[in-house]
Amino acid sequence: MAPHHHVAIIGTGFGGLAAAVRLRRAGFDDLVLLERAGDVGGVWRDNDYPGAAVDVQSDLYSFSFAPNPGWRTTYARQPELHAYLRKVADQFGLRHRTVFACEVERLDWDAAEQLWRLRTTRGPRTATHVVVATGALADPVVPDLPGLDRFGGVSFHSARWDHGHDLAGKRVAVVGTGPSAVQFVPAIQPEVERLTVFQRTPAWVVPRHDRETGELRRRLYRVAPVLQRLARFSRYVRREWTVFAFRHPALMKLPERASRKHLERQVPDPALRTGLLPGFRFGCKRVLISDDYLPALAQPNVSLVTDGIREIDEHGIIDGTGTRHAVDTIIFGTGFRTSTLPLTDRIHGADGRTMADVWGDRPSAYLGTAVAGFPNCYLMHGPNVGLGHTSVIHMLESQANYLAAAVSHARDHGLTSVEPTAAAQEDFTSHVEALGAGSVWTTGGCRSWYLNDNGVNTNIWPGTTLEFRRRTLRFDPAHHLRHRRIAGSL
Repeated sequence: MAPHHHVAIIGTGFGGLAAAVRLRRAGFDDLVLLERAGDVGGVWRDNDYPGAAVDVQSDLYSFSFAPNPGWRTTYARQPELHAYLRKVADQFGLRHRTVFACEVERLDWDAAEQLWRLRTTRGPRTATHVVVATGALADPVVPDLPGLDRFGGVSFHSARWDHGHDLAGKRVAVVGTGPSAVQFVPAIQPEVERLTVFQRTPAWVVPRHDRETGELRRRLYRVAPVLQRLARFSRYVRREWTVFAFRHPALMKLPERASRKHLERQVPDPALRTGLLPGFRFGCKRVLISDDYLPALAQPNVSLVTDGIREIDEHGIIDGTGTRHAVDTIIFGTGFRTSTLPLTDRIHGADGRTMADVWGDRPSAYLGTAVAGFPNCYLMHGPNVGLGHTSVIHMLESQANYLAAAVSHARDHGLTSVEPTAAAQEDFTSHVEALGAGSVWTTGGCRSWYLNDNGVNTNIWPGTTLEFRRRTLRFDPAHHLRHRRIAGSL
């Protein structure tokens, strides 16, 4: 018979670990984590490109229940973040509950048995509840450029970095100038012969102000953890209030002015500065933080191309003007597929349709976590859970509170399944739209991954994290359909 668990969690990044720890604290020990890779870590396991680091201060970009007094820099590097997640998995006894090299291929809700049937690469499984914690940034996107299949050199996405390919002395093209490129471009620039950066849209860049954390501070945090909690709270407060500036674009003039000055200080060439100056409001797209990206673009061996890409041939890239750029290597810093969440095209609900089909071009979920028609199913980092102003870890912990409350309610009341009502889900979606109306995310004059093709915000939570935490602290039976095997719906 297929192994059965009360809860199956898919993914072992921040979201999966947050869900597992919270569920165990609620008394659920019959849980399993399914991980397609050979180690925990999610995005911080996969994105190991040169220069990879977090862009929220380490004290805040970590679990409240697992502080790390040993952060060595203000913004932790990828190896340290991956090590932190591995430590959390071990500290809370999650590694031996994880099945590695186990990719979930399909999920089906069995209405008769009131459970989920999972098809995986390591055989079938069943679970009463499933938590989809694959994250929003799991599937990298490589654009479908004409001629890419003819390219005779090496090409790869930054999230799948080819560490066996030596870039020293190579002519390298970078396609994309988002958060990943802003980190790896300055890291590889000194070693390559020529670096050609293809920019579709410039971004606002602000100083990083990164620095090493002294041994004295790390020692104080170890012996007096309250000091680190105070530092975390201080950072939280300073970042939290900025959401009001994002919601009122006129307040963005000050940071926009500071970003302009940062550009002027770091790029002396007026023509290059013009190519790097955004034509939309500050905050409309993801703001990049860097002290070395702009200076790297000003180096003699670097060229910025803003004319787009017409096609790729065997030996290089032809831009929109017909100019050919000879390159040996192409690195795509082109982000991730965010229009639909990973696995949602394989999750079949009560009526047999997939979650992606039900959504169409408008993903939505109650509290960004549960979807009507998909009982006992929870999405970590679901629609409208992303943030533009502070650490998403706070949101993931809030989601974990809600799902633990929902699973506990089902257990304590003898229910076989719970799911949000369509009305409750629509009310939440309408609230998100009302909060975001007039914000810089929706009216800032840019196209971003926050919005779908119709300009609707499907990714950002435009409110405070405090409001989201309040909404997720308890399970509201009035907002859910509740089922018993014999008695039916409540």
